[in-house]
Amino acid sequence: MNKNIKSDVEEKIKRRSVQSKKNTIYHKPEILFISTFPPKVCGIATYCQDLIQSLTLKFKESFNIIICPIETEDEHHQYEENPEYRLNTSDAISYLELADKINKNDNIQLVMLQHEFGFFYEAKNGLLLFLQNLEKDIIVTFHTVLPKPDWELQEKVKEISSFTKSIIVMTDISAGILSKDYDIPSDKIKVIPHGTHLLPTIDKTSLKEKYGFKDKKILSTFGLLGSGKNIETTLEALPEIISQNPDVMFLIIGKTHPGIVKCEGEKYRNFLEDTIKRLHLEKHTYFINQYLPLDELLDYLQLTNIYLFTSKDRNQAVSGTFSYAISCGCPIVSTPIPHALEVLNEDLGIIIDFEAPKQLAAAVNSLLKNETAQEKLRSNSLEKMAPTAWENSSISHALLFQKYSKNNMILHYTFPIINLSHIKNMTTDFGMIQFSKINKPDINSGYTLDDNARALIVACRHYELSGDKSDLDLISTYLNVIKFCQQPDGSFLNYINQDKEFAQQNYETNLEDSNGRAIWALGYLLSLKTILPQQFSDEAESMIEKSLSSIDKIHSPRAMAFIIKGLYYQNSEFNIPLLKKLANRLVKIYQHEKHRDWHWFESYLTYGNSVLPEALLCAWIATKDEMYKQIAHDSFRFLLSKIFIKGEIKVISNKGWLQKEMVKSNESIGGEQPIDVAYTILALSTFYRVFKDEKYLMMMRSAFNWFLGKNHLHQIIYNPATGGCYDGLEEKNVNLNQGAESTVSYLMARLCFPK
Repeated sequence: MNKNIKSDVEEKIKRRSVQSKKNTIYHKPEILFISTFPPKVCGIATYCQDLIQSLTLKFKESFNIIICPIETEDEHHQYEENPEYRLNTSDAISYLELADKINKNDNIQLVMLQHEFGFFYEAKNGLLLFLQNLEKDIIVTFHTVLPKPDWELQEKVKEISSFTKSIIVMTDISAGILSKDYDIPSDKIKVIPHGTHLLPTIDKTSLKEKYGFKDKKILSTFGLLGSGKNIETTLEALPEIISQNPDVMFLIIGKTHPGIVKCEGEKYRNFLEDTIKRLHLEKHTYFINQYLPLDELLDYLQLTNIYLFTSKDRNQAVSGTFSYAISCGCPIVSTPIPHALEVLNEDLGIIIDFEAPKQLAAAVNSLLKNETAQEKLRSNSLEKMAPTAWENSSISHALLFQKYSKNNMILHYTFPIINLSHIKNMTTDFGMIQFSKINKPDINSGYTLDDNARALIVACRHYELSGDKSDLDLISTYLNVIKFCQQPDGSFLNYINQDKEFAQQNYETNLEDSNGRAIWALGYLLSLKTILPQQFSDEAESMIEKSLSSIDKIHSPRAMAFIIKGLYYQNSEFNIPLLKKLANRLVKIYQHEKHRDWHWFESYLTYGNSVLPEALLCAWIATKDEMYKQIAHDSFRFLLSKIFIKGEIKVISNKGWLQKEMVKSNESIGGEQPIDVAYTILALSTFYRVFKDEKYLMMMRSAFNWFLGKNHLHQIIYNPATGGCYDGLEEKNVNLNQGAESTVSYLMARLCFPK
């Protein structure tokens, strides 16, 4: 991660990116979405807008998305971009014209149709005519799946299915209905849950003050208003709720559905207002008669104590409003629609019967009197939400696009912008806190030298790239932690409790690796001394010199590797003999363990493996001893053969280290840590600089995609909403805590690439 590595890697990637754009700009495949779109006020329009936005952000170099709005004869909306394609669902000829126009566009690889039966009823057989004449592959998303269909409905759905490559539904229940009641082959059905929004945690109290609800317990519901919402169930329950919770306020968020206004005006809203007067609820209810902007809507949901979903439609397969509430960590009380039954069975809320105000009142009162239960449900909601984030939904959709692309579409994951928000959130005046609960720093976990040493490298690297003066405060903070941890004999302690006292764990644990990381960080700072304040380099030099006597006693291979890197970055001729002494120890360790099928330093592969060959390569750069270069090359090639499978990284799992006698297998699933992926990327950048072999550059990019969703779960490990990185990839889930080690590791990797 020095300047030469930076410039070489950045220039090469930029050249490749520019050339790639030149080569593909006229051949990038197009995906056509047929759906309603904003400004039409419609849940599916909002769904499609969110999905397309996420796909575009994540895969903008992979394909272009074009839209075909669905409109009736009476609808004529103005869209942000004037669409080339439109479908008038009132006119059968429009279906045929659309199919013909799509067929003539060779760039369109795939058609995505958002299906709701109400969209296509005006022109009988219009949709069938479209499907029969379309020559492109099509994927249909069913937003409603009705159980126990009559013969006519069953045949209609089966006919649609016969023309599709795949049918997307949003719940396992819907998939089961399609398979059982409609005889749709299960291998044609793909479940992709309704997307949810990743959000940073915002304090409810401050949000309530912002919107004028200070000291209120907020109940809310939202969506386009209509009798199907059955909001009167909540109103009938409110007197009992208020009797125990006089500070309750019920927010009814959303304007009346335009279709309902057209047919009956504000009849339902007037009915609700009459009910409020009859029950004397004027001081406890509040209408927000707007279709709110997304950010404002999410604010209202985040300040909500309990979200209420009272639909009386027994067959409503999925609810976007329900998904939004989960995004915001709302405890939920809901009627038993399939979506609720599937989600709330994991302690995310309470299911009540349809049209049961007494049950609703009991459920709400039981939650409001138990803040611990509310917090547990909130935490469970956020954990349940993570796999359904729009970022993950877009990955699932893109993989389908790739599967059915005739030209073997290649997915390019877009790099997120560099964001230090979470590292700053985790940093106090003293240093960087060790752990977090989700993205909330856990001060009870205290601090470690390890985390602050790595954070120092990140802050220095970011300052090198950006020149951001606020980085200097971070550098000062992390450097002071290292200074705080150094003992009179020059060695370092690692564990510090929340009271800034050294923990007992320091005296029960081998701290050699921690000492090595401290030297690495100090050396890296010194490599940038020409652009940093003199005080920083003076302190770093002083601490390294003070540590020299204790360094010589270290024998942990990784600790020696970290120290070699630190001394290499320090670039002091006086410490070259010590660097060579440590490098020679690594050489002896390697020569002792190496045999025909095992080119490694130990009889097993565990954590932080990449730092060992990288350290020897750094030793070669500093000394030009060819033996270091050869062993670095051979050992790294061996390691890469174990952790890159079909071009994708799968680092050694902490659930099962790879033993020498198991040289042909790396089969453990889960237990992959961000720090191992990051160390591999750092090593690859060093090897690319030395050997100029583009395979290292390709591996760097491929490895980084692990953070972005190219892993066995196809889920993001980096959270772009918080700037934090999840703590690990397990067999069936992602560990959603965003602690210091994982977040700093991600940033180390991200800072290897240009902005």
